[in-house]
Amino acid sequence: MKVTVSRKAHFNAAHRLYNADWSDARNAIVFGKCANPNYHGHNYELIVSVNGEIHPETGFVMDMKVLKKLIENEIEEKFDHKNLNEELKEFRTLNPTAENIVVVIWNILRPKIDDKLALSITLYETPRNFVEYSGE
Repeated sequence: MKVTVSRKAHFNAAHRLYNADWSDARNAIVFGKCANPNYHGHNYELIVSVNGEIHPETGFVMDMKVLKKLIENEIEEKFDHKNLNEELKEFRTLNPTAENIVVVIWNILRPKIDDKLALSITLYETPRNFVEYSGE
């Protein structure tokens, strides 16, 4: 039997949405206020979900203490109170949209979680806008 366990986390970060190959006017048309050259911020909410078989000896799909530490060390420390465009190498040339951020987070965590377990990331940019990615 497969079960999904999830851990919530959060981080605050600034970013600017823009395409360097476009004019400022086109960026403003496509990205609106989000193209502001002085950046803007979000209080991101993150849900990391792991799906797999329940281990017969521990009763866990994954030890939640391990998952908590992994998220703290690999995501919160790296993303929290950062300017994503300027401070994270992943976004030097990649537009830090919610869609791209969720894929980057998945790529950071995937190698650190047992291959037998499925990984899904949900990222809320606002309480009403969120994205999900599970490696597909």
